[in-house]
Formats: sequence, structure tokens, C-alpha cells
Amino acid sequence: MDKHDLLHEFPEHQTKIHELKLRDPHFKKLFDEYDELEHEIRRLNTGVELASDAIMHAKKAKLLHIKDAIFSILASH
Repeated sequence: MDKHDLLHEFPEHQTKIHELKLRDPHFKKLFDEYDELEHEIRRLNTGVELASDAIMHAKKAKLLHIKDAIFSILASH
């Protein structure tokens, strides 16, 4: 599975991501939640942990929702 961390997803926003993590608690919370969920999905995809298809789908949908929220913040700054 490819890396889907935010710095790989939004390379053009690396500086902005770093700044927002330092000064925006809501952005930091979303960033941390995304990072944790992305790592969990990667573990599930590699077979380190097991999950049903329904659970995987729900986790990926949540990840996409968080990513959309983060992109909205990045686009507005």
C-alpha cells in the first residue's frame, strides 16, 4: 500500500501544514486523527491486523472525510 500521509497527499502545502499544526488546535487534532487512522488502515491492509470489509470501508470513508476537512482548511488559508 502506498503512503497516504498528508505530506504525500498535499506536497504543495507542506509549509502550510506545518504552520497550521503549530497554531491551529483544530487542524492539529484533525492531522493527528488522520495520521493515526492512516497508519491503522495500512496495518490492516498489510495483514498485521485483521478487519472485515465493512470495517475497512468505514475506516477508509472516515479517512476521506477527515482529508476533505483538512483540504478545506488548507484551501481557505
